[in-house]
Amino acid sequence: MNYLFFLGSLLILICSAFAIEVSHDGRAITIDGQRKIIISGSIHYPRSTVEMWPDLIKKAKDGGLNAIETYVFWNAHEPLRRQYDFSGNNDLIRFIQTVKDEGLYAILRIGPYVCAEWNYGYNEMQNFTSLIVDMMKKESLFASQGGPIILAQIENEYGNVISSYGDVGKAYINWCASMAKSLDIGVPWIMCQEDDAPEPMLNTCNGYYCDQFTPNNPNTPKIWTENWTGWFKNWGGLDPKRTAEDVAFAVARFYQNGGSLQNYYMYHGGTNFGRTAGGPYITTTYDYDAPLNEYGSLNQPKYGHLTQLHNILRSMERTLTYGNVTSTDYGNSVYGTVYSIDNTSSCFFGNTNVTSDATVNYQGVDYNVPAWSVSILSDCKTEVYNTARVNIQTNLMVKESNQAEDEPASLKWSWRPEINLEQTLVQGKGQVSTGMIVDQKVTNDVSDYLWYMTSLNVDKDDPILTDDMSIRVNATGHILHAYVNGEYLDSQWATYGIFNFVFEKKVKLNPGKNQITLLSATVGLQNYGPKFDVVQSGISGPVEIIGRKGDETIIKDLSLHKWSYKTGLHGLDNKIYNSDSKFSAQWNSDNLPLNKMLTWYKTTFKAPLGEDPVALDMQGLGKGLAWVNGNSIGRYWPSYMAQEDGCSTEACDYRGSYYSSKCDTNCGQPTQRWYHVPRSFIQDGVNELVLFEEFGGNPTLVNFQTLRVGTACGSAYENKDMELSCQGRPISAIKFASFGDVQGTCGSYYKGTCAGQNDALSIIQNACVGKESCTVSASESTFGAADCAEDISKRLIVEAVC
Repeated sequence: MNYLFFLGSLLILICSAFAIEVSHDGRAITIDGQRKIIISGSIHYPRSTVEMWPDLIKKAKDGGLNAIETYVFWNAHEPLRRQYDFSGNNDLIRFIQTVKDEGLYAILRIGPYVCAEWNYGYNEMQNFTSLIVDMMKKESLFASQGGPIILAQIENEYGNVISSYGDVGKAYINWCASMAKSLDIGVPWIMCQEDDAPEPMLNTCNGYYCDQFTPNNPNTPKIWTENWTGWFKNWGGLDPKRTAEDVAFAVARFYQNGGSLQNYYMYHGGTNFGRTAGGPYITTTYDYDAPLNEYGSLNQPKYGHLTQLHNILRSMERTLTYGNVTSTDYGNSVYGTVYSIDNTSSCFFGNTNVTSDATVNYQGVDYNVPAWSVSILSDCKTEVYNTARVNIQTNLMVKESNQAEDEPASLKWSWRPEINLEQTLVQGKGQVSTGMIVDQKVTNDVSDYLWYMTSLNVDKDDPILTDDMSIRVNATGHILHAYVNGEYLDSQWATYGIFNFVFEKKVKLNPGKNQITLLSATVGLQNYGPKFDVVQSGISGPVEIIGRKGDETIIKDLSLHKWSYKTGLHGLDNKIYNSDSKFSAQWNSDNLPLNKMLTWYKTTFKAPLGEDPVALDMQGLGKGLAWVNGNSIGRYWPSYMAQEDGCSTEACDYRGSYYSSKCDTNCGQPTQRWYHVPRSFIQDGVNELVLFEEFGGNPTLVNFQTLRVGTACGSAYENKDMELSCQGRPISAIKFASFGDVQGTCGSYYKGTCAGQNDALSIIQNACVGKESCTVSASESTFGAADCAEDISKRLIVEAVC
C-alpha cells in the first residue's frame, strides 16, 4: 500500500512539473504567464483517417500554425444512447495525442452540439460533456496536466438562435457556463457567437472577417474561432472558392486590430465518410477550399501565402501582445497601426478601399498599399509582406488513370437486386405499425431509408375510381420513391434549401385492396437553426388519393390509416458490402442490369500504383452508397448536376467583401463526380468495390484515378524569389515565362504591356527543367530592364509542366 501511495504521489508530481498554466487578459491568451499569438487550424478527425492525421498535422505545423482545433462529434461517438464508439477515425484520444506529438496546442470544441454540416445530436448534454472531459483528464491531455489542450468550448453558435427561445434560452446558456465551470479542467472555456456569454466564458467571433469584433468583457482577448477559408458544398450547388489574397487580408486585419487568436475553419476540410454529411444536402466532399485540400495535398497558393503570413506574425509576437498601440486614419479607408515596445516597433498599413490603391507616407518613406490589402513592416521600415502580392506558386492538379490495370474495361462487375422487396412493395409488411404518419427521425438516424406502407380498399362502385386519379404526397424527405400495387410509379426529390415538396402523379387503382408503398430517403438531417431538432423529416402528410370526373373532385386522406414501417434495406442491414457477410456469395455474374433502381454492384480492382491520393470516378451512376474493402466512402450522387449559372470565366477579384457565391466554379457539371478513397482503405493486391445504386446507373464507366500536381505556376513580385516545385516530381517543361506585366491566370498567362529584355523562357528552362524544384530571383539584373509604367508592379510568372 505504501509503495502504491508513493507511486501515485510521484505521478502527480511528474504531471505537476509539466503542467502549463493557461489564462488570459484583455490582450491575449497567456501560457505560463506569457502572452501568445495563437494561429490555429481546424482538422476534424472523423473527416480524415488515422493514417492521414500525422501528415495533416505536420503540414499544419510546417504551415506556421501552433494549434489545431477540432470539434468533438457527439453523434459519431454516441450513435445510440449509452453506446459509445471511439475506435478508428473516431479515436479522439489518439488524435489529440498526435497533435501533442507534433508539439502543437489543441483547442477542443466539445460543444457537444457542433453544427459543422454534420448530422445532429442534442440531448443529455451534461453526460456527454462530462464523459469527454473525464477521458481527457484520464490521459492528462489538458494543459493544466501537461497536455496540449489550452482551450475548450461549450455550446456552439447558440447566440445566433437564442432569441427564438426567449428567457429559456438565456437560462440554458447560464446553465451551460455553470456546468462547464464545474468540470474544473484548468484551462479557459470559450463560447463562440455568444455576445452575452456569462463569466468566466470567453465569447468569440465566427465569420469571414472578425477584425471589428469586440469581446463582451474587457478582460477577454479578441478570439476568432472560425475564419471560413471557403464554404461547404451542397448537392446541386457550385464549388465555392475564396482567394488566398482575401483570406490573408482578413487575417492581417484581425491582428492589426488587436486580435490574439484566430482559427481557420477549415485548415483541412476532408470527407464526409459514411452517412455523416448533414445539412441536409451537404456533399460527401468537405473540401472547403481549405489550405490543405480534401485529399491532404497543399492547396497552393493559399497554403504557402498564409504560411508566409503566419511566420511573420509569430515573429512579431512580443510586439503585438505587449506593445503600445498607435492608430492613424489616413483617409479614404486607409489605416495605419503601430505596435511599439523597447525601441522596437512593427507596422500595419491597411487599405480597405475596394478599387483604389493607396500611398502611405510614414517617417518620410512612401509605401504602396494595393486596394483591399494590408502591408506589414515588421520593423516599420521594410515591407516584408502584403496580402495582395502573392509570391507563391499555384498548383493545378491532374487526375491520372489507374496504371495498375486498364480501367474501366478491366473491372468485371457482378450484381444482385435488393431482395425481400415483395414484403414491402406487395405485402406491406413492416417492423411496426401505427394509425398515423410518423416523422422519419423516429428511426434515430440508423438509416437513410424508411418504408411507409398502407393499403386502401376501394369498392367497385366507389366514385373515386375514375380515369383521372392521382396520388398526392406532402414530403419533407428529401427523396421519395412511390410504388402502387408493387409497381414503381415515380420519384421526386427536393432542392437545397427547399425541402418541403408535393409529389403528385397519375395512378390507377383496382377495385378491392390496393397496396401503397412509399420509400423515403434522407440526405443528412437538419443540423442548424432555431429548434432544428423538431424540423420534420420524411413524409409529413397528408397522403391523399384524388379522383376527378368532370367538375367533381373526390379526395381520400390516408394520413390516419394504419401505416406500417420498415427501417433500412436488406442489403444494408446485412452489410453485404463486407466480404464476411453471410450473403456475400449471393452475387450474379451474368446479364448485368443497367439503370435499374435498388441494385447492388460489386467488382475487384488492383491498388493504384505509387503514393498519390486516390479518387473514384463515379461518372454514369445515379445516387447511392459506396464501399471499398468494407469502408464507406460516403454517399454518391453524380447525376445531380450543378446549376448552370453563377460562374465567371474571369479570374476572381479578391477585392471587396467575400460571400459564399462570389467566386463559384463548376457550373453545369456533376455536383460531385470524384470521391476520395483514402490509401489506408486500399490493400496491396486485389481490392473490392461495392455500390448500392438507389436511382439506377451504369457502373461500367466507374474507374479509379490518382491525383498529382500537373501544372505549377510560379509567381514572384520584383526583388522576391520565385520558388517552383513539382512536389516530388521533376519539372519536365516550361510552357511560359515572363518578367514584367503579366496577365491571365495559371494555365492561360500572356504578356502584357511590358517585359524584361532578356529571354525569360530560356533562363527558366536552364534553371529549372529536370529538377524537382528551383529558385530564381525576380529582378531586372536577371531578366533585363522592363520598360513598365510606374503604376505596374512587375512580376515573374512561370508555368511549368510536372
